Parts: sequence; structure tokens; C-alpha cells
Amino acid sequence: MSLSLSACGGSSNASAKTEQSLKGKPDYSGTLTLLTKFGTPELSPYFKTVTKEYKKLHPKVKFELDQQNDESIKAKTKSLVSSNSLPDIYFTWTGDWQKQFIRGHRAIDLSKVIAPNTKWGKTFGKAALDSFKYHGKYYTMPLYTDGKFMGYNKTLFKRAGAKVPKTFDGLLTACDKLKQHDITPVSLGNKEGWPVLHYEGQLVGYTVPHNVLKKDYDPKTAKYSNSGYVKSLSVLKKFVNHCTKGASMNGVSYTNAIQETINGDAAMYYQEILEFDQSNAKGTQLRKDGFGYFQLPAPAGDQQRQGVLEGAPEGYMISSASKHPKLALDFLKFLTNRKNARLLSAPPYGQPSAVKGVVSTDIASKYVTQATKDINNATYLVPWLDTANTPDVANTWKSSLQKFVSGSISAKDVMEQVRKAAKEAE
Repeated sequence: MSLSLSACGGSSNASAKTEQSLKGKPDYSGTLTLLTKFGTPELSPYFKTVTKEYKKLHPKVKFELDQQNDESIKAKTKSLVSSNSLPDIYFTWTGDWQKQFIRGHRAIDLSKVIAPNTKWGKTFGKAALDSFKYHGKYYTMPLYTDGKFMGYNKTLFKRAGAKVPKTFDGLLTACDKLKQHDITPVSLGNKEGWPVLHYEGQLVGYTVPHNVLKKDYDPKTAKYSNSGYVKSLSVLKKFVNHCTKGASMNGVSYTNAIQETINGDAAMYYQEILEFDQSNAKGTQLRKDGFGYFQLPAPAGDQQRQGVLEGAPEGYMISSASKHPKLALDFLKFLTNRKNARLLSAPPYGQPSAVKGVVSTDIASKYVTQATKDINNATYLVPWLDTANTPDVANTWKSSLQKFVSGSISAKDVMEQVRKAAKEAE
């Protein structure tokens, strides 16, 4: 989904002016508008709580919160861009999603206040900041880090005599054992298209050299000709055949799929660290059965890249059209102070803050704490394929993979469609 930012964005001179508008103290009055990705019932109280605390300090400040979920925020953002009505503060992913705002002059350059060598910048992990770095500048405040892991039900694994896999073949063996005991190995809903794309994103991180991936993410240099892509798809096909319900996944939403795991009706679910505390909440069957996680193993021949992990931080930008840029910046600093960073990282939210030294077992669950360490220790973070690529290429990935898992096209067909989309995006 293209945001069409360049066509209706402001000028570079306007961006320079907005950067200057960050200087000085804010006027603690007026209304700040925010677009968040915390629209689920579990997460929405966070921003409500933080804005309420900010208002206690500055009673003349009002907030208008627009809280969307992981899927709806894409359409909402496109609508706001089309009507030139982006809020003062808005959510962004890394990759091409963020780049569109910058190229369209829709965001304020925050480099002078959040670069790694600044007072505020030093409070964040450098890797999180650099994930948003664009041509040497920093336009985005990272709020939390994220990565993808396979969550599993310890009781169901034990019942089937399955072992936590350390290799991809070991994963297939575990799936076979689970099926022999009439247990659904992996709950997978691909109605939205991106869940399977996230599997593929981790697999190409194993099978395709990273310098090649970076070139292929850019339409100007993309070729998508490396043999590792077809290999990753053949591995994905084996996984689909051994571990899932097959083509029917395209009719199941991702929310229904994770609920199946929460209810103890499936042994595994490929989930983001952001979902750990929600899927493993008190009172759930998964919590009773015992929750665990492991990284999706590398396929044979690529085990030397096991340190590669799919994931990226997520963050917020300040609109270049904001009438309250200094106030927006002040609120973002308040949002990421240690108190609010700890609140974000602790249950029930379980979103590992990008602020350094916050995530530990004294506030966060042991699984969120350990997975955060895994992210920090990764040798390379592979960005989400649906945000690293241009929207048209990402949509082609999603639609072609839906056909691929249903058996209607081959791995070579998938890559031919992706190459065509990348060429048209130049």
C-alpha cells in the first residue's frame, strides 16, 4: 500500500524550518493529536495512562488519541496522508514505511535531539536508533524493540514426546510427532497475508546474503535473482506440509490463530515478543500448560547464520505540519522516561522498551526479558519483508505467498512475480 507521500508532501525548506521549531521551551497548552498502534484492548490503556499523567503536570494540555491495531493502522495512515491531516505524533515501522514519510517531507528531523551522542539519544540502545537511521539522520523515536519467535506449549510437547528443535529438520520431526498424537503442530492464520510473509522473512535471512537483501529492498538495485530465495521457499513448503493445516490457513485470521494456541488447541504459534505476555496471560490454558519459546531454526546448510533474527524496533515521528512541535517533543521525552519505559515493559503490556537498562526480570516477565537479550545478541536483524520493501513489492510478496501455500503456484512463480513488481517500482 503506497502512502503517496512524495506527491503531496512539503518542501525540504519546510522540513528545515520545522527542525528549527524544536528549539526553546514548549508552550504547555493546546491539543496534541496522536496516532498509535496500541488499539487492542490489552494495549490501549498504556497511552491513556501516560497522557493522563502528563496532564497532571500540564493541565492545559489536551490529547486526542487515535489508537489502531497492527492491521488497521496501514489504511488509517494512508487516509490521513491523503487528506493532509497527519497528527502531531504518529506511528512508524522501520524500512520503506518510514522512508516514505521522510522523502515526502512529512517528518521533523530529530537528529539534534535524539542522535546517539545527544543527551536523550544516549538513553536508547544504539541499535534501535540506527534501525531508523536514514542518510545519516534520525527522524524517529524508537519506543520498543521487537523480534519473532516460535512460542510453544510445554504440556503438548511432552504429551507427544516432542523435543524443542535445534535444527529445521528437528522442527519437522516435532511436528510429525505432534500430529501422530492428534495435536495441531502450528496454528497459522494467513488471511491477512503477512503471517506467512514473516516466516519467509526469517528464512531469507538465513538463505540469502545480507548485502544482497539490502540491495533487493531498494527498487533501484533490486534483482531478486539469488538462488537463496527459491531455497527459502522450498523450506517454507516443507514446513507448511509438515506443521500446518495447509491451504485452509488463508481463510483464518491471525487473531483466531493465536487464540487457538492460547486455548491450548495447538502446540506452537510464531509470534512477536510483543505478544508473549498477551498469549501467556494469567488464567489462560497456555499459562497452565506452560509457555516456552525458541527461534525458528535455520535450514540445513545455513546453520552458520543461526544468529540472524527477524525483528525491528517500532517508533514514532513528529509531523512537519505540527502546530505544537516543541510540545510533541516534550511529550515523547516524557513517554520514554524510565518510569514510563518500565510501565511499557512490564505485564500486562510486555512491550520491551528501547530505553537502555529497563527490561529485566524485576519488572518484565522472564520470557520477555530473555527474548530481549536474544534480540540484543543477534548477529543481524532482518527487517519485516512487508515494511522493508516498497508497498507494491510487499503486497506482491503477500499475494504470491498466499497462492504458494495453497499450491496454485511454484517457488519460481513467486520470485518471478516479486521481480516484476520490483522492476515496476523503480
